Amino acid sequence: MSYLFFTTHIFEILIIAISLNYLLSFFWNTKSMDLVWGVLAFIFVFVIITYLNLPVIHKIMIQLGSIAVFAFLVIFQPELRVALSRLSLKGKNFKEITELDKFLDHLANSTFRLAEKRIGALIALENEDSLEDYAQKGVRLNAVFSSELLETIFATTTPLHDGAVIIREKTILSAACILPLIEDMTQQLTKSMGTRHRASLGLSNQTDALVIVVSEETGRVSIARDGIMTGGIKIDRFKGIIRSIFNPPNKIPFQKKYNFRDWLKK
Repeated sequence: MSYLFFTTHIFEILIIAISLNYLLSFFWNTKSMDLVWGVLAFIFVFVIITYLNLPVIHKIMIQLGSIAVFAFLVIFQPELRVALSRLSLKGKNFKEITELDKFLDHLANSTFRLAEKRIGALIALENEDSLEDYAQKGVRLNAVFSSELLETIFATTTPLHDGAVIIREKTILSAACILPLIEDMTQQLTKSMGTRHRASLGLSNQTDALVIVVSEETGRVSIARDGIMTGGIKIDRFKGIIRSIFNPPNKIPFQKKYNFRDWLKK
């Protein structure tokens, strides 16, 4: 009986250790890690309060803990969604998601390098709705994505910097594209927001594309989706949002209609 009791506790400790290791490795070297340390500190204080038998403070901390758990789930929903999705990755799917993560990491790093240099940029990530009509009006590239290429396009000395870049999966489809501007000038726009921000809201209103904006004046990075703009995003939060939302659709090749004459020729 004592052997079974000892084995059960060892098994529980291993599960807790593996879970903590996974969470810490996921949040390590991000600003979210500050929250993790805060949670651990809260638990440590809670244990001390329970040991000292302080009922009033104990009850207050329980109430605060309930609210904090709900706030944590709401605020860090993108990061938690990515963390949980990785638990079921296997074989080919794991390789595909890993490659997508690398692409999104390069995209995030390029975006924030442009922001540091105060270089304006407008990047549209195609999702389910096709952006082919907008791509045709720009300069067609059909180039494999790279950080160097993206940053070169938006360099002010190049002829392609004025306009949007459209990305389909991991391909830079087109550059110098003209996007539709939002008509309502008062909606979510401030004095520091210009044509790029109006274009990002305009496209996100008409399609399900995710549009990234780098402000030339302030260096702030914003994301527009479904007609809603989130501004002042930091790089770790940026990666979490992009990973949780951007899911390139499986492109189904166009199939020609069945032709009875072609069948007779066989």
